[in-house]
Amino acid sequence: MKGFPDKAVTSNFYLETPTESSTTALTSDCSEQRPSDSKLSRASLWSSFFSSAFTVFESYRESPTCEKKGVHSRSNGWTSAVKKVVAGGSMRRLHERVLGPTKIGIPTQTSDIWLLGTCYKISADGCSAEAEATNNILAEFTHDISSRILVTYRKGFDAIGDSKLTSDVGWGCMVRSSQMLIAQALLCHQFGRSWRRTSVESQDQDYITILHLFGDSEASPFSIHNLLLAGKAYGLAAGSWVGPYAMCRSWETLVRSKREETVPELCPFPMALYVVSGDENGERGGAPVVCIEDVHRSCVEFSKGQVDWTPIILLVPLVLGLDKVNPRYIPSLQATFTFPQSLGILGGKPGASTYIVGVQDDNAFYLDPHEVQQVVNISTDDLEADSSSYHSNVIRHIPLESIDPSLAIGFYCRDKDDFDEFCSLASKLAEESNGAPLFTVAHSHQNTFVSSCDAYQEDDDDADDGHGGDEWQLL
Repeated sequence: MKGFPDKAVTSNFYLETPTESSTTALTSDCSEQRPSDSKLSRASLWSSFFSSAFTVFESYRESPTCEKKGVHSRSNGWTSAVKKVVAGGSMRRLHERVLGPTKIGIPTQTSDIWLLGTCYKISADGCSAEAEATNNILAEFTHDISSRILVTYRKGFDAIGDSKLTSDVGWGCMVRSSQMLIAQALLCHQFGRSWRRTSVESQDQDYITILHLFGDSEASPFSIHNLLLAGKAYGLAAGSWVGPYAMCRSWETLVRSKREETVPELCPFPMALYVVSGDENGERGGAPVVCIEDVHRSCVEFSKGQVDWTPIILLVPLVLGLDKVNPRYIPSLQATFTFPQSLGILGGKPGASTYIVGVQDDNAFYLDPHEVQQVVNISTDDLEADSSSYHSNVIRHIPLESIDPSLAIGFYCRDKDDFDEFCSLASKLAEESNGAPLFTVAHSHQNTFVSSCDAYQEDDDDADDGHGGDEWQLL
């Protein structure tokens, strides 16, 4: 892939038939006919409509006074129609027609694919042997992406607080996308990047425990209920759409609260979390700074002083343009998926968040939370639980240039060596960004990186060169 590192490693994962295989999903590349791409205002309007429509249905369903006042007979047609839209596939089709097409399959079978730090090398040779090898690689890729945990809209869960909402249809996609990114970090932490989902009969206890963490009830630590409560100070509320920055800060708050209310050994979140944005002394305009001192401090605080370094998630919320992503940032966004520490991107169309997990040329592969599914309660000891609703082998992609400029990038570093490698890669990427880095690396807020050979070299003279005129927004 043009502009990507030369040290791409050919995937050596064993070939296993995907658990929910679909030849059509693997090979086709199609989209529904729809109007031209909508602008932000139009997208927000329709997103609000979806939320309002479902809110009307849910509120009505929860209110016993409606029947007493005879409203039921007059409103039954409207609520019935909304219920059919939600229960069927109409919500997704209408959503896609307004906010953009759903493209299914792999755009090309001649370009390498990067998926969360793993490269799937595809041969351009047309001979039969190479064609068979390519098919095997694509099957491995499909098995890999279908093994990532998919978290979607749910209906039928306990009402969120006092809202009476028992579904997040039309407004919870950013929350769901963030849950997918955090779930990927937990998978990497527990099993390593090479983990793949197998049959239900051989489900691992730790895997089931991870699914339980994201259940849709207050009993699940990282449920939509608890995330909304933790993010109240950042504008999170049932029925309202939220942006990537507020979502990252909400996770930071939730993780901290869970850490404080339990002993370290029982904390459901086994790593620190650092948001690379918004620190009082760290925002000077331009690219945000990964401050090594702050990362170290986060690890020490997480371990309550027991160790210097712990596993850590880095979340980098960014605004890379006004109505669309500035093209200058596209190569750097692509390159982040080559990092072994990659957790992907919270992004998508305006008002329609997705979890972007990979790239091929200028296309981004993503997991889509906009499928409406019935709530599933998975207990930690149920190894035979039906986990099929948390996975999908449908390959979806969108052009990178069409994603919302407001997004957040995630990285997972297992230990200090892993973090040092990340700093080196990030420093090199910033150097090669032609004056438009996504973020930079520094020892402290007073010093900025310079050399890709040493991520910790310091130089104050050129700290902000090349950043002043970009379409940056303080977060």
